[in-house]
Amino acid sequence: MNEEEMRKRLEMLKVEHRDLDAAIDALTAAGSNDQLQIARLKKRKLRLKDQIMMIEDYLIPDIIA
Repeated sequence: MNEEEMRKRLEMLKVEHRDLDAAIDALTAAGSNDQLQIARLKKRKLRLKDQIMMIEDYLIPDIIA
């Protein structure tokens, strides 16, 4: 995967992460009793965050001071 593809993938992951956040908020605000569904969405959101961090770490190298 080249850098441009990684940047596109990163943006897609960020959009999906925001969408999951909105879905979790909507379910919580609606007083949903489906805690299992909310837990699954939160778990998926955490996996996305890990993938986002991994790609960002690759794209933005550490600066040696």
